[in-house]
Amino acid sequence: MKNVIILGSTGSIGSQAIDVILKHRDQFNVVGIATGGTNPEQAIEQAREFGLSADQVAVRDLEGAKKVSKALDGFVITGDACAAALVESQKADLVLNALVGSAAGLPATLAALKSGATLALANKESLVAGGRFVLEAAKPGQIVPVDSEHSAMAQSMRSGDRGEVARFVLTASGGPFRGNSREELMDVTYEQAVAHPTWSMGSMNSLNSATMVNKGLELIEASLLFDVEPDNIDVTVHPQSIVHSMVTFTDGATIAQASPPSMMLPISHALNWPNRIPDAQPALDFSQAFEWTFEPLDEEAFPAVKLARQAAEKGDPYPAIYNAANEVAVDAFVAGRIKFPYIVDIIAEVLENADDFAEAPADVNAVLRTESRARERAEAVVERLAHK
Repeated sequence: MKNVIILGSTGSIGSQAIDVILKHRDQFNVVGIATGGTNPEQAIEQAREFGLSADQVAVRDLEGAKKVSKALDGFVITGDACAAALVESQKADLVLNALVGSAAGLPATLAALKSGATLALANKESLVAGGRFVLEAAKPGQIVPVDSEHSAMAQSMRSGDRGEVARFVLTASGGPFRGNSREELMDVTYEQAVAHPTWSMGSMNSLNSATMVNKGLELIEASLLFDVEPDNIDVTVHPQSIVHSMVTFTDGATIAQASPPSMMLPISHALNWPNRIPDAQPALDFSQAFEWTFEPLDEEAFPAVKLARQAAEKGDPYPAIYNAANEVAVDAFVAGRIKFPYIVDIIAEVLENADDFAEAPADVNAVLRTESRARERAEAVVERLAHK
């Protein structure tokens, strides 16, 4: 029986992980959940399903925490660092970090690694921001990727030795605006941006997919997870989202992981890594006709991947700056303050002028300080563009 803590339990990844565990109660036992607090009713339902007491539940939002505490007849853990505090207070074999953003995600990731638990990582921002500090805190094999792309890479790499790997290939759906020019993106609405053609995701991931920032973050994450130079990671647009990523070996063979677009398989695989869970999701039906297409990424309309590659090549703290600027810009777009293409414009401007405050971080606190400065710079750019 594997004891599991789920961080971000009411979000898209967390909810699907709960579904997997409910089907395999003989293999997994939930010993803690953490949530932002926007859906306290769901958190209460999850806590009752697994018989959790109040001290096994973390709710960041104070009002949400009050509701959950009352329902569970106790006091839940609350505050900005509640997810990390939960991990520190409960003994688990595996921690699934499906939080959104680096502010909550990075402390929780570090707490999980310090505890010795396997970290099933869906919160890519914590690795992007934490960089080498996260890697140095991890034991070999302690971090297991949850993102479908990195899960696919990890699965494909099992076809050969690490020294036989020539290149990694990261696939992208292209998002809802594939084929659109920058000019056509100027009047994009929030509703259009989160309407992904093949994936069902949370709001932040959907927006990041629309700008292609998600693919930029995934490129940075892949370079760190697999210790590969950013220039050795290719990005190709694959609209069907069937091939989730590929690895090319030195003999010319390319190994791909293919399955219908669903997070159930990579979540299940991460929960039970390196073993599989039977019937995690339906397989491809090769008795039916279908086609897979691949095309180059339009870096003129979607420069986010190029910016991410540059940030990854420069190393810490530039990936953290990339992520922080994006989070500020996305919030501004959601609030209706800026136009959609300005999200990546803001990232580009903050990165371009980052040399005067970016310094090689000596510790995680230095990373967080740099992130704070990047957010301030991004907010200043937002304010200027909001009146444009």
